[in-house]
Amino acid sequence: MDKLKMHSLNKVDDNIKKIGALFPNCVTERKNDAGELEYAIDFDMLKQELSSVVVEGKEERYQFTWPDKKKSILAANAPISDTLRPCREESVDFDTTQNLYIEGDNLAVLKLLQETYLGKIKMIYIDPPYNTSVDFIYKDNFSESLEEYLVHSGQLDEDGNRLFTNTESNGRFHTDWLNMIYPRLKLAKDLLADDGAIFIHIDENEVYTMQAVCKEIFGAQNELGTIVWDKRNPKGVVAGVAYQHESILVFCKNISVFATVPFLKKKEHADEMISKVESLIKKYGTVNEKVRMEYKEWIKNNKSSLSGGESAYSLIDSQGKIYQPVSMAAPDKPETRSHRPLIHPITNKPCPVPEKGWRFTDKKMDELLALDKIEFGADENTQPRQKYFLKDNMEEAVASLLYFGGSDDAMGMPFDNPKPVYVAKRIISTLCKNDDDIILDFFSGSATTAHAVMQLNVEDSLYRKFIMVQLPETIAEKTPAYKQGYRTICEIGKERIRRAGAKIKEENGMMAQNLDTGFRVLKLDSSNMKDVYYTPDEYEINMFDMLSDNIKEDRTPEDLLFQVMLDLGVLLSSKIEKEIIAGKKVFNVADGFLYACFDSNVSEETITAIAKKKPYYFVMRDSSMANDSVATNFEQIFATYSPDTERKVL
Repeated sequence: MDKLKMHSLNKVDDNIKKIGALFPNCVTERKNDAGELEYAIDFDMLKQELSSVVVEGKEERYQFTWPDKKKSILAANAPISDTLRPCREESVDFDTTQNLYIEGDNLAVLKLLQETYLGKIKMIYIDPPYNTSVDFIYKDNFSESLEEYLVHSGQLDEDGNRLFTNTESNGRFHTDWLNMIYPRLKLAKDLLADDGAIFIHIDENEVYTMQAVCKEIFGAQNELGTIVWDKRNPKGVVAGVAYQHESILVFCKNISVFATVPFLKKKEHADEMISKVESLIKKYGTVNEKVRMEYKEWIKNNKSSLSGGESAYSLIDSQGKIYQPVSMAAPDKPETRSHRPLIHPITNKPCPVPEKGWRFTDKKMDELLALDKIEFGADENTQPRQKYFLKDNMEEAVASLLYFGGSDDAMGMPFDNPKPVYVAKRIISTLCKNDDDIILDFFSGSATTAHAVMQLNVEDSLYRKFIMVQLPETIAEKTPAYKQGYRTICEIGKERIRRAGAKIKEENGMMAQNLDTGFRVLKLDSSNMKDVYYTPDEYEINMFDMLSDNIKEDRTPEDLLFQVMLDLGVLLSSKIEKEIIAGKKVFNVADGFLYACFDSNVSEETITAIAKKKPYYFVMRDSSMANDSVATNFEQIFATYSPDTERKVL
């Protein structure tokens, strides 16, 4: 129920609305004296609308801007001292998985991933919050340290409430939404590999704004286009056009490098088509006209579900191979290609040659003949054509239209409007075709992306990896999710991955025996180090006895290890083994790339044994050497056994 205003009409607001109705290009956004966003009139533009000559004013230039754009750039560039803490109890296959599930504000997480995953992500696939009349950045309860971060990064107001909410009073503005999305995309770009790309779901409210943001961040030359997902279900009663589609914007990191990698989608029904022909040949015992006719009839009956590129493969040769005939006429100048007539295999007479000749050289034509890749007509009067075999063309260009009207129940999880696995699979498979490809989704939600990656891996026997990032949004008490025991969106996402992984393994048996359905859970938190670690000059000398340990009391050695891995750029999914060396616990990361020991009273025996292993990095606590003799001999030990090891201390 709406409340009464209990005050007179604000004539300024009313006048702005009236002017906006006449001249919508003259309405802009600005901050008032209280720092609040409000509509305003661009008087220079209004003067121009009311003048028949050019009105002198501020120098014009092409730009894309909004209030606080500079602050959003600052938010992306400002350093933080936060860390990611491992959570073994909520992980699946912590010690062996290559997948990550990270809980925390994605702005901070993207900053922490900068050094470790710089240029390593093949695909960023996100479905960010849309700019609607509801909150698009969640209100949540964090630890005190993260709240402090949100304050100093300008994301909390003086009352401790999250900014970037999209309420009825300010949510009609683009500004808050832009200040949310801009710094995150700016950081995300640096994580992409040179041959990588970002795919962004967006609806009609901000599709053009998002396109402008991406052109500025990624460069207009790196725009690959827009995929229109037709959901086959128009929105309810509206005053204008009822949208039944969603846009997926696609931008690459570097178009010159991206152009060298295959960006193609698999023909969705190709395997089914091949299987159909094989069953018909088995039915009739050979390739004959009955096989060909029944296959053509099958194509005709399934034409509504087949793409144009698929239904064109309607013929079967004598070897049982599916193909489509394609003209071999040369598109360019006659003198550049062959004009030699082909001889009909039955009549032994020359067949017609295209006016501009063949598109291939004589040598290539001979190769095609030898491979039975040329189709002749009934006699020499028909111009021969090339056979395009389906098995040689299982992929096709990524189309601008994607049709899918189904929904996804997120494995029975209580989640509103989860992204369908089918759509996610179609998108991911266009670009990620290698074992080492990493897919990042920093608006993870119900974790559809993780589900799709696992499903694709079992289907094509690849080992793609995923990184999911999700703000631990608190779930409202009256929702079905809360009643089922879930308290945050992250709990739903993690459980969805567990269920999806178990189901995929159950359904695929031996095919899924090596499938990685695990994930290593990491949670955003404040630094493991006390303030004195970062600002020792702010403490009096007589205070250092009380601050002899610069590590927070509630932090574990494994907490320290992950902050070290972030600092040194070691992948957070790296294999971690624990060894006991001379009575001390030592971490061996990435098969000896990093050795770390955070125990106290570390002796020369432990240090010598580690040095003999010749790691690339060795890290220990500054205060953990057993005595002055160990500290004195530390450098000499490594100089003797492993001079190239980089030694670091906390």
